[in-house]
Amino acid sequence: MTTVRVPAGWPATEAEARAVQDALRTRVVLDEPGPPPGTGRVTGVDVAYDDERDVVAAAAVVLDAATLAVVAETTAVGRISFPYVPGLLAFREIPTVLAALAALPCPPGLVVCDGYGLAHPRRFGLASHLGVLTGLPAIGVAKNPFTFTHAEPAAERGSGAPLLAGTEEVGSALRTRDGVKPVYVSVGHRVDLATACAHTLALTPAYRLPETTRRADALCRRALREAVG
Repeated sequence: MTTVRVPAGWPATEAEARAVQDALRTRVVLDEPGPPPGTGRVTGVDVAYDDERDVVAAAAVVLDAATLAVVAETTAVGRISFPYVPGLLAFREIPTVLAALAALPCPPGLVVCDGYGLAHPRRFGLASHLGVLTGLPAIGVAKNPFTFTHAEPAAERGSGAPLLAGTEEVGSALRTRDGVKPVYVSVGHRVDLATACAHTLALTPAYRLPETTRRADALCRRALREAVG
């Protein structure tokens, strides 16, 4: 487990954080297809908080994309680096997530975030933020649609419907299990939406949420319990 300090110069106000988003958003790459599903490695990242103790724990779990077997896993624990502000949650998570990724003994490949990329009010959620800072291809797979709307996808696994901000498509409501609530897939960095959806289906052979998310969620919760006693 890595212990993380809040980086020097980290944004302390909403205005500072939005300025960082504005500067980094111009560096998001949207014209690459991304790695083919089922090849190489894919890494899930997730965080857990104890707000009373001002502690956040992050986990990174690397899976073999073909078999979904765990290749490596790391955790990092630190102080919460930003107050809770909708649309700026990445600033609470980025330092510990970056530390967990940096501690991995192997390249992470595609990064799958439990959250958003372009499906974000400022079109720069955690998946885009992480992708730009690391240079890695990244996607967001979220549990809810945030502020966006969509038609109901067909009931069959693999069915999807555009996730919309007005008339702008910012992601996809994707059915990963027959008749089960969809997940919400969006591009983060260096991956197109079709490839992001294909990865999400490859990572959900048995459950609604990707194996990357399920494993990283369990690991960061365990790390948080150990950190706070």
